[in-house]
Amino acid sequence: MAVEAALARAPYASAPGRSRGRLYPEPVSATRNAFRRDCDRIIHATAFRRLAHKTQVFVFHEGDHFRTRLTHTLEVTQIARSLARSLGLDEDLAEALALAHDLGHPPFGHAGERALDECLADHGGFDHNAQTLRVVTLIERRYPQFDGLNLTWETLEGLIKHNGPLIDRAQRPVGKYQARGLPAALPLDAARADLMLWSHASAEAQAAAIADDIAYNAHDIDDGLRAELFSLGDLGGLPAVGETLADIRAQFDNLDPARLVHELIRRLIGRMIEDVVAESDRRFAAAAPRSADDVRLAGRVLVGFSPAMQEVDGAIKEFLFPRMYRHPRVMGIMEKAQGIVADLFRHFMAKPADMPAEWAHDVGADLDARGRRVADFIAGMTDRYALIEHARHFDSTAELV
Repeated sequence: MAVEAALARAPYASAPGRSRGRLYPEPVSATRNAFRRDCDRIIHATAFRRLAHKTQVFVFHEGDHFRTRLTHTLEVTQIARSLARSLGLDEDLAEALALAHDLGHPPFGHAGERALDECLADHGGFDHNAQTLRVVTLIERRYPQFDGLNLTWETLEGLIKHNGPLIDRAQRPVGKYQARGLPAALPLDAARADLMLWSHASAEAQAAAIADDIAYNAHDIDDGLRAELFSLGDLGGLPAVGETLADIRAQFDNLDPARLVHELIRRLIGRMIEDVVAESDRRFAAAAPRSADDVRLAGRVLVGFSPAMQEVDGAIKEFLFPRMYRHPRVMGIMEKAQGIVADLFRHFMAKPADMPAEWAHDVGADLDARGRRVADFIAGMTDRYALIEHARHFDSTAELV
């Protein structure tokens, strides 16, 4: 679809005027549509501000130029809006989903998530997508009439299902939930909203999900180069990446390394966006959806990479996994961080009164409920606050170096 043609709204785009509404009815805004209000509420949420001090891959003291959860979120949002605009989808809904997609992540990135999941093994486990839903439906407390942000049905649905259905029509868990069942942390209000957990999500949610992949691939290459975990020379054999590097060097003789890296990332993001737009246009033409619900019921993802770009995506992830995510330097720090989160969980389970008053009140003897309350508290922490709390309750706190 040409950019000029894509400026018209596709028939399968979500429409704020036809939203299925909110858990708690509210008057319509005179100045903003329903999805724009969702964006604004997310941006003003306490959990969103905390993303500035939560680890993406590198902890905060390793440098000011590495991605945090917040900068990653903003980059995903920019890519999601670009995709939505090119595909004729609702940009505000795509933005809302991108802005909120990481609100449930605990401190210290995936290390914190692994620690909480292990600590909660006997209490239902920890899932960051379910935690995101808890944040926006229960944990944020800004309004006198309700807990949470009271986001639209479409935003809630996209947050929990942007990676695909959670159950089949027979209510059996699918995908990664097949072995362990649905996350125990799914809020009751979300269940009451009937989020069609057996279907795919809207095209806007699918655009936000693939935008997350594009941002991870491109920007983790950037951060890995900056951290000197690998070099530009190591990238030469990667499909698409190596070709792009060669094109840049052929066009610009003796370009300094910093500009070369920026140009590589810029072109790589552009190449992936263009691929998603072309492939998604092909899938939409084949499926011929006439409504947002037709997209949900298509039985497959309609916004995604072409087979060729899927191979590139897999090759990049395969390259980054041992050299970055499992690099001994990164793993050493993350193991210490995982221990800090586990220590905090055990401490607050034994002494819930040591949590702030708004978290400690009404903590009863039920261990499942207590575990969830403690996990909610820890998951909301920034990296720095987790370190401060650990130092407050323990004689020694590991230095994350």
